[in-house]
Amino acid sequence: MFVDSHAHIDGPEFDADRPEVIQRARDAGVSAILNVGTGDPHSGVLERAVELAERHDGLFTAVGTHPHDARLFDEQAEQKITDLIQRSTRVIAWGEIGLDFHYDNSPRDVQMDVFRRQLQLARAAGLPVIVHTREAEVETIEILRSEWQDAGLPGVMHCFSGTRELAEKAVGLGMFISFSGIITFKKADDLRSVAAEVPLDRLLIETDCPYLSPVPHRGKRNEPAYVVEVARCLAGLRGVSLEEMGRITAENFSRMFKLSRV
Repeated sequence: MFVDSHAHIDGPEFDADRPEVIQRARDAGVSAILNVGTGDPHSGVLERAVELAERHDGLFTAVGTHPHDARLFDEQAEQKITDLIQRSTRVIAWGEIGLDFHYDNSPRDVQMDVFRRQLQLARAAGLPVIVHTREAEVETIEILRSEWQDAGLPGVMHCFSGTRELAEKAVGLGMFISFSGIITFKKADDLRSVAAEVPLDRLLIETDCPYLSPVPHRGKRNEPAYVVEVARCLAGLRGVSLEEMGRITAENFSRMFKLSRV
């Protein structure tokens, strides 16, 4: 049993074979997928993600405004996200939200303001958050400390590729750490050393598909079935069986999102 805790299978990359992608995931032992809606919050992409989850057993969704699109976040977007959360029981998280200072697709001050606001809204909604951070470790931790530390709610640092210090601080704030296919890459020794030390009860696995296909699928479109390779790499680092790593990360997912079974 495996859980892909972060995927984007509602996007156009999967329009030609989405049912087959979902079936391949099930055949590989993936019992649940958290599909994360991203893009312009005014364009219908968030509704698309929710509708997909509502059509398939084992699919859940998260809605929020990605840091790339922070410049587009306004009262209308805020209301739309809130309405989707209230409307659908398939929405189990607010995200992905956070900071991305690598691409700077939105101004940094706007990213930080929108990150703070969405953390506040997630608290009010009683939902965990999915956090994206790239080249903004200090600012991410500072904002989480001020807006999330005493929320009494969990969160996940998704597609983790940061430092050991970031992982330790995030865990100290009650966050889970989710690893993607990046840990299988040849030059990811530093990241594997971090993955080897994160507490087992805070580990999650993901694909972030269609991006970041793990070895041995490099160069191909990523899909949820490949999350098994992420689990395989983590299992080797932690000295447990593949099945045990699947069980551990699936149970962590269930506990984080208060799901009785996935």
